[in-house]
Amino acid sequence: MSGDPELVADLTTPALAVDLGRFDRNVATMAEARPGPALRPHVKAFKSTALAARLADAGHRSFCSATVRELEGMAGAGLDHDLLLANEVVDYTRLGRLVERGAAITVAVDSTETVVAAAAGGVERVLIDVDVGLPRCGCQVDDAGRLADLARSKGLEVRGVMGYEGHLMMVLNPEEKRAKVEKSMRRLLAAHEAVGGDIVSAGGTGTYAVNTWANEIQAGSYCLMDTQYVTLGYPFEIALSVVATVISVNTRGWFVIDAGLKALGMDHGNPTSTRGEVLFCSDEHTTIRPDDGDIPAVGDRIQLLPAHVDPTVAKHRQFWVLAAEQPAGPEAPVAERRIVDRWDIDLRHW
Repeated sequence: MSGDPELVADLTTPALAVDLGRFDRNVATMAEARPGPALRPHVKAFKSTALAARLADAGHRSFCSATVRELEGMAGAGLDHDLLLANEVVDYTRLGRLVERGAAITVAVDSTETVVAAAAGGVERVLIDVDVGLPRCGCQVDDAGRLADLARSKGLEVRGVMGYEGHLMMVLNPEEKRAKVEKSMRRLLAAHEAVGGDIVSAGGTGTYAVNTWANEIQAGSYCLMDTQYVTLGYPFEIALSVVATVISVNTRGWFVIDAGLKALGMDHGNPTSTRGEVLFCSDEHTTIRPDDGDIPAVGDRIQLLPAHVDPTVAKHRQFWVLAAEQPAGPEAPVAERRIVDRWDIDLRHW
């Protein structure tokens, strides 16, 4: 930390911050609910080997990713006990080089083309990716066995199946969610009967509590959380915020901060401000109507709570980690929060 800022007041904004106390509680909560290999954390949510190492310390040593770059970085950091590319690509040669160096790599395949590409690229292990209702990747259930046979004919080890019920993450009613997840997982289990292997991989933060059919859950957002996931009422706290500086206060009833679209993932809507109502976000600014009697001054630091973890993280170079013993939110001026660590976001790009 030599030369790094000591307080939030010292940061160049916009800056991405993690409340260490909330983060640690989230990690412990998930480790109790899904210990060891029952969870395969998805690094796409946080894109940081430093953060991943903390999850490994909590017992989660198997990881999945969305990009080849993420797997390369994880392997480079020695976090390559069991890595899954939970996504299709058409050129596996970069991953083949990791396998040659001893990394344990598995990839998702859902077509003849991706099976052939995996074998040609030097990958040795695959999961058959199955369409379970989200209109994205995945083969049809009745084609899963054929693809598994093709993979084995190419010398690949077929470890099992995966299927992402992403369309069900934000179903709010628990009974409705469980019923719909079961319907999706019945499709996955039918494919698994034809495919074989030990792994049934599925799920995410939004379904971890109800998906009892998969034997590993691919959750990642739980450790940081956002304003969309927190509406589900799960026992995880929002640990992630974007710290910004007030750069203008208008007497007509609004103020402006120096964080906007280029610092926030906006696909799930506006962020939430700890100091008032967000009116709109523009490229480098967010305009906020202050709470009654809570008019900030130019130069004040405030926090925005993102609506979507993953794309927000991808816009930043590091997490600034705030001391656990200090509470988050307006009851403690964020500018006075102590910075105790920096976690590089080193798995961005492709």
